[in-house]
Amino acid sequence: MADKQHTLKGEIKLSGVGLHTGEIVNLTICPAPEKHGYKFQRIDIEGQPTVKADPDNVVSTARGTTLEQNGAKVYTTEHLLAALYAMQVDNALIKLDAPEVPIMDGSSFPFLEAIKKVGLEEQNQERDYLILDENIKWEDEEKGIEFLAIPDKEYRITVMVDYNSPVLGTQHASMYKIDDFETEISKCRTFVFLRELEYLAMNDLIKGGDLDNAIVLIERENIKQEELDRLAKLLGKEDLSVTVDGIGTLNHTKLHFENEPARHKLLDIVGDLALLGRPIKGHILAARPGHSGNVRFAKILKEHAKNAANKGKFFDLEKEPLYDIVAIEKMLPHRYPFLLVDKVLEITEDGIIGVKNITMNEPQFTGHFPGNPIFPGVLQIEAMAQVGGIFALDKVEDPHLYSTYFMKIDNVKFKTMVRPGDTVVFDLKLLSPIRRGLVNMGGKAYVNGKVVMEADMLAQVVKDKTE
Repeated sequence: MADKQHTLKGEIKLSGVGLHTGEIVNLTICPAPEKHGYKFQRIDIEGQPTVKADPDNVVSTARGTTLEQNGAKVYTTEHLLAALYAMQVDNALIKLDAPEVPIMDGSSFPFLEAIKKVGLEEQNQERDYLILDENIKWEDEEKGIEFLAIPDKEYRITVMVDYNSPVLGTQHASMYKIDDFETEISKCRTFVFLRELEYLAMNDLIKGGDLDNAIVLIERENIKQEELDRLAKLLGKEDLSVTVDGIGTLNHTKLHFENEPARHKLLDIVGDLALLGRPIKGHILAARPGHSGNVRFAKILKEHAKNAANKGKFFDLEKEPLYDIVAIEKMLPHRYPFLLVDKVLEITEDGIIGVKNITMNEPQFTGHFPGNPIFPGVLQIEAMAQVGGIFALDKVEDPHLYSTYFMKIDNVKFKTMVRPGDTVVFDLKLLSPIRRGLVNMGGKAYVNGKVVMEADMLAQVVKDKTE
């Protein structure tokens, strides 16, 4: 069953510090219209330019994912995007008055909680899923990064991290469905190794870094107090200490999960693949991932989706129809020249596929654009409605005693002209369960696998005849 896009019911306002820039930032996450996707807006820059969340707009993956467009940059986008994606917010405008999304506690949880508090609003447009129909593999042999995406009904992720570290060893993390993100992944914080900390601090790469917004992992025993004192001075802390409890951490930081580092890597994958702007149905397996690998794989998935769309949707027009024209005449009250369905290929629990062959000898071509025959858009809609009527009547006993009547048509779009010689395939799905004879369906019309028209329709099935 089709599901709809969502945006926020109201605005979310948050403030914090940027991990790398150290700048205070005020963030406002606003509702956005259908098909808007995720866009950032730098309201502190003249003209208030927007930056679309898109793999092609990534300009840096050093310690985070940085986007740039229209002369504006936005740093560290991944934790916020992960929260929006996991809460199934499809459309949002993210306004900020500084160049970096606030780090908050180093996880997605503060963003997720704010989204839950304001709530979601359903929109009319269907969600545009990226559905995998084959395995997609990519690897960087030099860096040991591997990604594999395989078809699945859910959005699943499996991660393996291996830093050749005696502290971390090899860790695994899994998310079996996107609903698990809130409880299993969202609280997992960003992390850094103690050996990296001094370099990052001395090179002003973590100006907003704090032991409250990152986990510092200790890789060795017998840390000298002089080293800790030097780090404390760099970080602006009065004192630092080490605790070793399974995994060594700085200043007694307690992990939410023993494999919290691996789970945070999974969180980053959710945020970076959210740049695709589409919900995914597929299982992502990643070995030794990072922002660079995540974004490079996102670009591969985007290209795959683009190529699949260009190939068009395939329908087997040669297979034995479920209903031929004789059977259709027994169900629908229409006759020539107003019977606009030639055959029905299949009917499922929530959908139907029907076919209309366009021929030059149809009466409308006599007076409709003589010399330039185009199948009228209103007749395309009527043909689609008749296919939907067959779906509805297939669900009742004695269908010849019923009729279907239009109640509403929404979101009608004509993509390209339909001409004699074309075979139009109508693919309709239920938008909501049939109740009290009301049938609400959304559909697309295809010629040679390409969409030529789409519409949402509401009709009522009425028993208006007797034996």
